Amino acid sequence: MSYRVCFVCTGNICRSPMAEAVLRARIADGPLDGLVEVDSAGTDGWHEGEGADPRTAAVLEANGYACGHTARRFRPEWFSRLDLVVALDAGHLRELRRLAPTEEDARKVRLLRSYDPAADPADLDVPDPYYGGADGFEECLEMVEAASEGLLAAIQEQVEEQAA
Repeated sequence: MSYRVCFVCTGNICRSPMAEAVLRARIADGPLDGLVEVDSAGTDGWHEGEGADPRTAAVLEANGYACGHTARRFRPEWFSRLDLVVALDAGHLRELRRLAPTEEDARKVRLLRSYDPAADPADLDVPDPYYGGADGFEECLEMVEAASEGLLAAIQEQVEEQAA
């Protein structure tokens, strides 16, 4: 049985597909390959069916990440099949916990940067780069990469507990 993770941002074209691509690459390079499924979605459906923002794709490709992506909206019924729902900012966290059918489902929702030990606990948001320039997408990738190691360690611990 796979451990399932879904990253969630607003439109599913910038931050969440970026986080999905980074974690997917980290998993492919280690002992969790084949044991973890990674996905992403948006809290809103504005971009459903579209690919990742071209600036997201460019930053990912420039840094060696694959980016095949189609945007979609998060559905509350997905909670039953997910082990972890990773929000990219506090607004997403609140929205996802509001959508959660049960308290147990609400506890599955975490902020991505909560896995980065160097992040300021008072500001765990990954800023939305959509309305800015390329530098915002690069900053977003840096934040995602910084949190990915801690997230990967937490997932590995959960996978090991499930296997025990």
